[in-house]
Amino acid sequence: MYRIISLLLGYLFGGIQTASMYSEIKGVDIRNEGSGNPGTTNVWRVMGSKAGITVFLGELVKSIIPVVTSKLLFKKNKVISALYATIGTILGHSYPLFSKFKGGKGIAVTVGGIYMVNFPLGVITSVLFFTSLVITRMVSFSSLVMTGSIPFLLSKFFKGKSYKKEAVTLGTLISSITAYRHKANIKRIIAGTEPKLKKKLK
Repeated sequence: MYRIISLLLGYLFGGIQTASMYSEIKGVDIRNEGSGNPGTTNVWRVMGSKAGITVFLGELVKSIIPVVTSKLLFKKNKVISALYATIGTILGHSYPLFSKFKGGKGIAVTVGGIYMVNFPLGVITSVLFFTSLVITRMVSFSSLVMTGSIPFLLSKFFKGKSYKKEAVTLGTLISSITAYRHKANIKRIIAGTEPKLKKKLK
């Protein structure tokens, strides 16, 4: 039962479309601008860094709340409940009930959720993301690298724990959702046409 509650809690909070709400306040329909994706990256590209950071922080908050709440409610199963809440948030963000199931790609909420599952794990995934970003200058590829590392890191962090297998399975689901949501980006990466950051990172 705690799995279902955590999943639903995450889904409800994930469905809050921060990017769309912020852009509408600013008089912009982010769904009709740039890539049309109502997420942090598109807001950043279309409306600038200040808007991007604001939306990113909003995404973090909406992912942190359900994960922390689940951990507090289900202390005996806090790691697994936190992972279910994270997955719920990603699904809610990607397929929001009140926005015709058309949402963002879920990277910012994944970051917030993973940090709350295990802070050191979150730090490592962030390092991988930024290292990849510096090298490739592709946000999409770096997002895939970051989430792709999650099941392997969960396997290492929870080695010997009774819930390790389930944790790794859930981590694999997270990375699979990211891959699915980035399928168009993956095709462009393979074709060599995926957009890169304009300025080389230092």
